[in-house]
Amino acid sequence: MKLATLNVGRDGELIVVSRDLTRAVRATDIAATLQQAIERWDELAPRLEERYAALNAGRAEGAFDLDVAALHSPLPRTYHWADGSAYLNHVQLVRRARDAEMPETFWTDPLMYQGGGDSFLAPTEDIEAVSEDHGIDFEGELAVITDDVPMAVTPEQAAGHIKLIMLVNDVSLRGLIPGELAKGFGFFQAKPASSFSPICVTPDELGDAWQDGRVHLPLTVHLNGEKFGEPEAGPDMIFGFPELVAHAARTRHLGAGAVVGSGTVSNPDADGGPGKPVADGGVGYSCLAEVRMVEKILHGESRTPFMRFGDRVRIEMFDREGRSIFGAIDQRVVKHEAQ
Repeated sequence: MKLATLNVGRDGELIVVSRDLTRAVRATDIAATLQQAIERWDELAPRLEERYAALNAGRAEGAFDLDVAALHSPLPRTYHWADGSAYLNHVQLVRRARDAEMPETFWTDPLMYQGGGDSFLAPTEDIEAVSEDHGIDFEGELAVITDDVPMAVTPEQAAGHIKLIMLVNDVSLRGLIPGELAKGFGFFQAKPASSFSPICVTPDELGDAWQDGRVHLPLTVHLNGEKFGEPEAGPDMIFGFPELVAHAARTRHLGAGAVVGSGTVSNPDADGGPGKPVADGGVGYSCLAEVRMVEKILHGESRTPFMRFGDRVRIEMFDREGRSIFGAIDQRVVKHEAQ
């Protein structure tokens, strides 16, 4: 099943989207918003599935052509947004960029930070930034939406609470991260509003690409119209989503609608190297920080700039037949104008 949210009001309106992302139908008579649907998932999901089947069969009343520009992130806001960092190649590179060692515990205990869930960006909304000097970066990721998750669940139990999957652009201001982390209290100003793919899907929509709590497909990233990366999301994800959800719920209950991210999708080279750019025959990257670190390793200095005003990033995932699964996050960076 594929669901989305019309960009109407603060919490939007729930719609069901066809498998090929061309048609949609409102579902507000079942649940006004996705948040309401996830809070009563066991009761309402079968009704949404029925409407999804009718839409794909061409017999849904009130169906209309889908306009991705009219959509918000599936959850325009959430009570809980926690982002992991399950791809340790990314962790190694970005820590190396700030001369920080990587503790051995990172291989056994997931990294995670709690971000701001009060207002996400729409998937085609501009990314406002105060200054280019802040080191504006994108981060291509995946995320899951859960129903109510009890405290201290096991990963095996957590897997049953994963109801929906989507893509993420976890915007980062790299120039602010070292100073914030030096205070010993984590990110805040360095992590402005994130955005999510226009469509979220149930795990069964991924078929055999959903295995072991991971999505085994490449994530495609374009920067200013040029392919920047196509790393595989499955094999190098050290902690699967069940492990990440269980980690988030270790000492607290997670409310329905909690969003848990994977961290930046990243692959090392087959020989164990840090990964090559697409132009050099590699799979590339899902963020600028990685290519800058690789340039520093190879050339002694970073050559690729962070995003500038007017730059555009596009993040998308395709199935093995080349069909877009979640639609695209497609955003331009603009200067914030003070009111």
